[in-house]
Amino acid sequence: MRRTIRSTTLALAALTLALAGCGTQADSGQGGDSHTVAPSPTTDRAGCTARSQLGIADSGRTVCLAAGDTVRISLDGTSQRPWKPVVADGSGLEATNSGFVLQPGDASGAFEAVSAGKTRLASTRPLCAARTGRISCKGLQEWWVTVVVK
Repeated sequence: MRRTIRSTTLALAALTLALAGCGTQADSGQGGDSHTVAPSPTTDRAGCTARSQLGIADSGRTVCLAAGDTVRISLDGTSQRPWKPVVADGSGLEATNSGFVLQPGDASGAFEAVSAGKTRLASTRPLCAARTGRISCKGLQEWWVTVVVK
């Protein structure tokens, strides 16, 4: 009986270690099939990341800009799971020309840091693709970034 308990314990420990070794992947925003992991940007003591290009992998981050800098957002969606336009709520940023969105479902935005302040940039898209004549979910995937202008 001791031998069975020991074997079971060793098997469970090996399984736990194998599962712990599995990594995580970020959603690329391209409909769920391809996954990429963004490189880790540098972070200062205040928890700010210095980035001028933002994508789906940056959701939840705090980004710091200096006055005069521009931040550009590009969210890759699909026609069945489109991103809403990026909205800004706060002070310190002013919308600027972001160029053209060429793919259906994509969202882009560009904002110039004009004064000290803090702004939340956000967008949402459906969790499930909308299909005519089928049941669909009402869930939303949220993307947001806090931008601090110093």
